Amino acid sequence: MGILASSIPGQGDAEVVATSGGGDGKASAGEPPPPLSISSIGEGQEVAKEQEGESAGLKDGDGKAPGESTAKGGREEETTRKGEEPPEIPFADVTEAAGITFVHDNAASDEKLLPETMGGGVAFFDYDRDGDADLLLMHSSRTAEPPVVLYANDGKGKFTDVTAASGLKAAVPKGFLGMGVAAADVDGDGWTDLYLTALGANRYLRNREGRFVDATDESGLAGPEGAWGTGAAFFDAEGDGDLDLVVANYVTWTPAVDRERDFQLDGIGRAFGLPQDYPGAHTLLFLNQGDGSFRERGAEAGLHVVDAPGGDPLGKGLAVAVEDVDGDGLADLFVANDTTRNFFFHNLGGGRFEEAGELFGLAYSPDGRNTGAMGVDWGDLGTGPEGGSARLTYAVGNFAKEASSLYRAGEDPSFFLDEALASGLAAGTRSALTFAVLLADFDLDGRLDLLQVNGHVEPDIAKADPAQSYRQPPQLFWNAGADESGRLRFEEIPAGDLGDLPQPLAGRGAATADVDGDGDLDLVLTQTGGPALLLRNDQATGHHWLRLSLEGAPPNRDAVGARVEVNLSDGVQRRTAQPARGYLSSVEPILTFGLGGVEKVDSVKVTWPSGKTTTLASPTAGKEHTLRLPAPPRRCP
Repeated sequence: MGILASSIPGQGDAEVVATSGGGDGKASAGEPPPPLSISSIGEGQEVAKEQEGESAGLKDGDGKAPGESTAKGGREEETTRKGEEPPEIPFADVTEAAGITFVHDNAASDEKLLPETMGGGVAFFDYDRDGDADLLLMHSSRTAEPPVVLYANDGKGKFTDVTAASGLKAAVPKGFLGMGVAAADVDGDGWTDLYLTALGANRYLRNREGRFVDATDESGLAGPEGAWGTGAAFFDAEGDGDLDLVVANYVTWTPAVDRERDFQLDGIGRAFGLPQDYPGAHTLLFLNQGDGSFRERGAEAGLHVVDAPGGDPLGKGLAVAVEDVDGDGLADLFVANDTTRNFFFHNLGGGRFEEAGELFGLAYSPDGRNTGAMGVDWGDLGTGPEGGSARLTYAVGNFAKEASSLYRAGEDPSFFLDEALASGLAAGTRSALTFAVLLADFDLDGRLDLLQVNGHVEPDIAKADPAQSYRQPPQLFWNAGADESGRLRFEEIPAGDLGDLPQPLAGRGAATADVDGDGDLDLVLTQTGGPALLLRNDQATGHHWLRLSLEGAPPNRDAVGARVEVNLSDGVQRRTAQPARGYLSSVEPILTFGLGGVEKVDSVKVTWPSGKTTTLASPTAGKEHTLRLPAPPRRCP
């Protein structure tokens, strides 16, 4: 265990203000090391404090249902190139032991109104600045009280309900029908704020030193009356240094229209309606005015897409992804649409965007069809132990009987091809109905794996389609790397090698965080109308790791949009600081890099949102390093 406070050798003004961790830099193969938290002492100084105690939940083919593992059972048959095999990555269900009692209320009724089956947002974030990942969960019912629940992490994987103590119970009153969540320090005061999307008015909650207050009205972030907000993300749309907000909206829905349509399925009767039955809804863009207020400028920015001149909104958005695709320093937007083409809003600068999904190859399936797109995540799949150039990839979870999409950029970063079939993903994902997708390195080998959270929308679907089931197990696809031709390969990890992960769920949201401080990524999964699951990652590969926490200058203290490169002897890994990912959810903002068998990191390069760069030479593996970019000195009047 160590403490380091020194300037970073290299460029820029950033400094390492703390590191935590210890040992040999390997993920534990037995008992996890005591977790650590970071406690601020002052500008440029931090102290790492060892916390005593154990983590919660001590360690003691054919005809398959949707989502069931299609991986081959024999290890001899599973071998990939270079003789590698998918590793065992067992997850332990520690929900009860950790103190999580949340059961999602979706207001289920015999009427089967569409919102009942679509919620499930979740977020890991540090609400109280004690250095560990706290957990926010949301109900989707106007009768739930409280509508949102916050659990504080003690740093050892034990959670306590602090909904009332944090002010959330008062800030979000009964009647709020929640969907998704975005978390960021919006006002630059060092405390993480929350934006909650909903059917009806969205909520913006300011975090005032660990207590949340409703700032929706004063900020102007409620959204249009009667809208159905879904995925949301904070980002800098204009390059002016502060955080703006993009919000996807699903469909234009009312209970009266839902009842009038009276959607029926053979063998079931009344069933959940289809998104095709409803007009679409526009994506919103709220621009930060710098005084705590926002102005919605989606139309002026070019985010309103209609099906014909003067026609209805075309979008039916459920998830958003924010990334600078072409490296021009401007954040672009991907919107996953359900049954209409996906949107890609190319940032032209000055707060203007151009919808170019078809031009970039991101709009359709390989055969030119719309998909029932649900969740989206993205990452650089061109690097890892094989090295190679940046190959940005979007993973999209789609409806049942549609393979997940894997849009991968070529040598030209502005053109993507769906490589789900070529990579081996299509066969294993076609039958499942997938909501959340997450690209994360679960075995710490240096390559991003793909998690899919599955579950049908219709509880009685098996009566109409015996090949389908309502509850479907999550799937984990191991990234086997690219072959000599550059073709990426994914291998589905057999259910027997995943511990408690592949249990049938009405799955919706998902988020990752290192809950117990052992260096690897744990999971929370949500269900519609069912209990949330906290799953501890018990992988025992012995792989090394590095975790990086970024602190930018106000007003973007979270350094949202910063780009990080970790340079190793066998390749480069790249990440972007953006926690809004998957389906309606936010992951912890700390970036986790698996190093595989590499014990030494050559360097870390951070390109801050301002364009400044910093290089850190030889950071120690097996630790969490906090990098801070101080605010520029104030000018005298």
